[in-house]
Amino acid sequence: MQPFSYARVDDPSVAVDQVTRQPQAKFLGGGTNLLDFMKLNVELPTTLVDINPLPLSKIEVIDTGVRIGAMVRNSDLAWDATIRKLYPVLSEALLAGATPQVRNMATVGGNLLQRTRCSYFRDTVWECNKRQPGSGCAALQGYNRSHAILGTSDQCIATHPSDMCAALTALGAVVETQSQKAKRQIPITEFFVAYGDEPARENVLEHGELVTAVSLPDKPFFTKSHYLKVRDRASFEFALVSVAAALEIKYGRIAWARLALGGIATKPWRATNAENALAGARPERAAYTAAAEIALDGAVPQKFNAFKIELAKRVIVRALTAVGDMV
Repeated sequence: MQPFSYARVDDPSVAVDQVTRQPQAKFLGGGTNLLDFMKLNVELPTTLVDINPLPLSKIEVIDTGVRIGAMVRNSDLAWDATIRKLYPVLSEALLAGATPQVRNMATVGGNLLQRTRCSYFRDTVWECNKRQPGSGCAALQGYNRSHAILGTSDQCIATHPSDMCAALTALGAVVETQSQKAKRQIPITEFFVAYGDEPARENVLEHGELVTAVSLPDKPFFTKSHYLKVRDRASFEFALVSVAAALEIKYGRIAWARLALGGIATKPWRATNAENALAGARPERAAYTAAAEIALDGAVPQKFNAFKIELAKRVIVRALTAVGDMV
């Protein structure tokens, strides 16, 4: 780990100013992601600005839904009574991630900015366009069993690792930020960017822009939602495939559907075409199977992860069936 300076602040504007003025400075929340990568010399900040004292740790019911402060710990959010009642998919996703010890430290804002766990990204011996733009992608010809099949390019096939973000994507969350220029509200589907020719850029944040909160819309049918995660082991493991699903069923037909995928894409993947296909259909296996086919249309498998296509289809059907049976 390289030497760095450290500052602890209790005002969002001061935090933003300190990071903005230093090109290699970073915010420090729970540190469960950033500190790991610093030890591996993947992240090399010259300054850490500790934002734990910031007043961003509330979960509030507001007129339009629920507002979650960026410094809320994952464990507190997962077990919050309001979240468990109104957005069960989010609680389930958080509890499916990491371990209790990690969830007790990890923050909502940090989870949003979580970087990939691609082994080639983590090991500086290998070429990685995300870590060193223009160097190449060792995963393309390497052991890529855990890598993405949606949203990939010839520059990067790294998988987005977050369970929470898949659920937030299904829920249509909005990310609130603060910078020296302005405060912004960014729909989560616009927050993450496709890798394309610039895989090192993962979201639309500018340097020094601070995530302050996440807001969730008040939609009654989100109470009928579910997160299903398939992984190699039952604990402390990233998803091979995960699905966040919600359905509104009226008069025996699907009125609205939300479907987001994790573990198989370069960002939390909203399957909008599959949602549209479900609208108006009867809540039955045939409709779920058809939606699953649409959701995986355009998937590009690599040598060792082609199995993810069929696995994802089956997990989608299982998740939608579970939600359909709740109604």
